[in-house]
Amino acid sequence: MTVDATDNGYELLALSFNGTTPRFAEQVKSHKIESRELTIYYSMQCPYTHQTIEIIKHYCDTNGVPASFIQVDTLQKAKELPCVFNNWGVFYKGNFETVNLLDIAYLERILKK
Repeated sequence: MTVDATDNGYELLALSFNGTTPRFAEQVKSHKIESRELTIYYSMQCPYTHQTIEIIKHYCDTNGVPASFIQVDTLQKAKELPCVFNNWGVFYKGNFETVNLLDIAYLERILKK
C-alpha cells in the first residue's frame, strides 16, 4: 500500500503490522536546495559512481563550472538528503534534476537550463 508520495512520482510503499507507517522526510518533497551551483549527492554503492564523479569533476574544472560533490556515507547524511535517494541525486540552480548517472552530454543539457 502507498503510504506517502512526492509530487514528482515517487511512492513509499509499506505494509504495517502494528498500525505505524513510514513517511518521506519533508525536505524530500520540496525538490529544492539553497545552492545554485551544480550539486551532486552520491554514494559508492554503484560501481560506476567513482568514474562518473571523476569525469564530471574534470569537466567542471576545465569549463569553470562551480560544483559540489557530497558523498553520502553516514546514516545522518542520508536522513538529511533533499531528495528521494537511490545513490545519486543531481541539483542545479537549486532544483532537483535527476537520479540518473550523468554523461557529458546529459550534464551539458542540465547546465543549459
